[in-house]
Amino acid sequence: MGFWEKSVRIFNDLCEAGTQSVRHIAQHTGLSKSSAHRLTQAIVRRDIHPESWMWETAEGRRWLTRLVVATLYTFGLKRGVGLDTMSEFFSHLHLETQVGSSPGALRGVLQTLAQAILEIGQAWEQDAVAAGEVPEIIGAVDETFLERLLLVFLDLPTGYLLLEEAVEDRSYATWKGLVDKRLETLGAPVRYLVSDRAKALIQLAQQGLECLSIPDVFHLVHDIVKSYSLAIGRQLRQARRALQQAEDRLQRHREREPRQAVTREATWQVEITQAEVRRWETIQREYRQRLETLSLTLHPFAIEDSACQTSQQVESRVQVQVEAIEALAHIHQLPDRQATMKKVKKQIPDLAALVDFWWAGVRQDLERAVVSRLWGTWAQETLLPKVYWEYQVTRTRCARRKVKMQQALEVVSGTFATHALTRCLPPQVLGDWHAWATRQVHAFQRASSAVEGRNGCLAQLHHNQRGLPRHRYRVWTVLHNFDCRAADGTTPASRFFRRAFPDLFETVLPTIGALPRPRQRRYATVLSH
Repeated sequence: MGFWEKSVRIFNDLCEAGTQSVRHIAQHTGLSKSSAHRLTQAIVRRDIHPESWMWETAEGRRWLTRLVVATLYTFGLKRGVGLDTMSEFFSHLHLETQVGSSPGALRGVLQTLAQAILEIGQAWEQDAVAAGEVPEIIGAVDETFLERLLLVFLDLPTGYLLLEEAVEDRSYATWKGLVDKRLETLGAPVRYLVSDRAKALIQLAQQGLECLSIPDVFHLVHDIVKSYSLAIGRQLRQARRALQQAEDRLQRHREREPRQAVTREATWQVEITQAEVRRWETIQREYRQRLETLSLTLHPFAIEDSACQTSQQVESRVQVQVEAIEALAHIHQLPDRQATMKKVKKQIPDLAALVDFWWAGVRQDLERAVVSRLWGTWAQETLLPKVYWEYQVTRTRCARRKVKMQQALEVVSGTFATHALTRCLPPQVLGDWHAWATRQVHAFQRASSAVEGRNGCLAQLHHNQRGLPRHRYRVWTVLHNFDCRAADGTTPASRFFRRAFPDLFETVLPTIGALPRPRQRRYATVLSH
């Protein structure tokens, strides 16, 4: 029997029988007289606040344990709040006399909690792998530089973190060894990898995993933006500043009632600067329109009519937009960025290849299911575009692109609803078709923004918790996989393994035994009086 269990037994006896001698307390509780005396005096010392009695009950002690563990779990592990801050938080709640809340005592509980999270996460993953088939992985790979170099490997459709490892270098050999070991544990194949154009990552996909290496559209567009957006924005700001100065000058001339010739000259200067502002606004508008069209082109369906696209069509249309941006920059004498644009053009064929690769997977699925040509055409030209634009609308933040996608969705939704094959399907069968289409749509991943977001999250956590123990990164991985919930309540692990998992916090809470005892300070006796 631990300290707190003995304390609760004595408190319950005092509540039932009232004030009594140490001998009677020892007889009623089955404890020695010395233990009964020490524990009774400890209860008296802790009773310095009006609510102190509540923590002496069994229910209060359980709730106190939940409070301490939840604080360490949520703010210490998931948000990176320091132990000194949490110790101060507990002192504001008058808990320093009820539980050990010094930074050192909390550190011990935090380490126990982190170890329990690691063990539970590993056990759940092993059970899930043993219970069923792990799906094909569509991965995003990247590295981030914190206190240590971290290699991050994430499944894009589900957000499940497959690898998050601190290493000494980011060479192909390092990537290959870690990824092979991880995939062997999961027993999962890799369909394709999305990454920036780092040579080690391309080699990992093409040679190591023998799969398709897809350039990241996020980095491709970002390279274009870095090349010209700042230059166009700078010219526009200078033109607007010149216009403001010309208008101020004209206003001063009018207030002083100058000669008519001087006023005409100032008015003429305002008109010139206004024309310059309009010119650069038009250039910026056209530049943004080109970027928007480029992004809307990189889909398996055309945004205009939701017709199925091929890689050749996508490559040609993207190439047109890139060349138009180059011509715009050349005409208006923007800085020359030939090296960057050459790099962008080199990535276009590989990026467009994803479209044909995705369509091949769709048709292969239909062939395996022995679907007739009529139903296959309905699935590819009616069902898939509807589900695809529904998915993209929820993911797109740009208001202009979202409007165009919503327009495409409205058209294809009307076609889907009125189609003869759609109307003859029972609800359950239609639901099965929709589930199949959703899986196919999630298999089209053209950007590694999810892994970039994870890098940003790691940077923030690292900023809050410097000098981290090496295993803390693995704890963050488990928390992301099993306790990072989407709007529908699912976690990356439940989406990846297609099964439900218990609540991680409720599972780990019982593993925390008795909380540390409060420190016996010299002024405790003074406080009690």
